[in-house]
Amino acid sequence: MSTSTSAHPTASPATPHAGPTAGPPGRTPRARQVRRPARRPVRRRALRRVGVRVALGDLAAAALWLAGALPASAHVHVEADHPTAGGSSQLTFTVPTESENAGTTEVSVTLPQDHPFLYVSARPVAGWDVSVNEATLPSPVDVGGTTLTKAVRTVTWTASEGQQVGPGEYQQFAIMVSPLPAAGTTLSFPATQTYSDGRVVRWNQPTPASGEEPEYPAPTVAVGAATAGGDDHGAGSTSGPATGAASPGSSEGSSGHGSTGASTGTQPTTAAAGTSGAGLTLGATGAGLGLVGAVLGGIALARTRARG
Repeated sequence: MSTSTSAHPTASPATPHAGPTAGPPGRTPRARQVRRPARRPVRRRALRRVGVRVALGDLAAAALWLAGALPASAHVHVEADHPTAGGSSQLTFTVPTESENAGTTEVSVTLPQDHPFLYVSARPVAGWDVSVNEATLPSPVDVGGTTLTKAVRTVTWTASEGQQVGPGEYQQFAIMVSPLPAAGTTLSFPATQTYSDGRVVRWNQPTPASGEEPEYPAPTVAVGAATAGGDDHGAGSTSGPATGAASPGSSEGSSGHGSTGASTGTQPTTAAAGTSGAGLTLGATGAGLGLVGAVLGGIALARTRARG
C-alpha cells in the first residue's frame, strides 16, 4: 500500500512595511526634519518705525512753532539810545519786509505831537531819499522854555529805483531827536510801510492795558530818568551829540531834507545799540533752529542704533 503525502505551502514570515524614510537594508532610517519659518526682526523694525515717527512728529511740531513764532516778532520796532529826560537820543527803526513777493519801497514815521521835539535830524540811507516834514501843532506846547506852534510831524524815506528792501531782508532808519520829555513818558511812533505792489501796512495799534501785543503794534519808547552827573545826550551812542542849543521858534521852518531846528548836530553814522525787538527776534530764531537741530540729531542717532 502506498502512502501519499500532500505538501502544504509554508507561509513565510511577515515582513514589516517600510515607511517613506526606510532605506536600504543595514542603514538606520533618518528622522523627518520639520522646517520652521525664519524669524523676522519684527520687534526691531517696529521700534525703528516708532522712533522715526516720533522724531518726525517732533520735527513737525518744531517747524510749526518756529513758523508761528517768527512772524509774530517780525514787526517794525524802534531802539532808543539812552532815552533819558531832557537829553537827546538816536532812535533806530528796524523795518523787515514780511511780503514774499514784494519789496519795501517807502517808510514813514510819525512823531508825537503831544511831546514835540525842538531838534530832529534824519540819518541818510544809501539809495533812499529822506524828507522831514513839519505841521502846525493842535495847540502851542512849551518845550524847555520854548513855546512851539509847529514841529516835525513825519520823517519819510523813499527808495530809489532798484533800492527796495527785498523779501526776507530788513533795513534800519534812524533819527536824532532832542529834548526828550519827562521820565515815565511813553512816546509812540506810528509807522507806515509801503510795498512795491502798492500794499500799505500801518504799524499804529496801541498796546492795551492787558499787555497783549496787537497785530500791528506802534513802535514805542519809554523815557527814563536822567542820572546825577550823567550824560543826557546819548552816552552810549557811537555818533556825535548835538552841538548848540535850539533857539525859540527854531522849529517853525519849512519842511527840509535831513534835519530841522537851530541845532547843528552831526548826522549819526552808525545804528544805535539797543535791547528791544531785534534781540528777541534773533533769540527766538536761534532757539527754534536749535530745537530743529536737536530733533534731526535724534533721528540720526535712532537710525544708527537701529542699524547696529
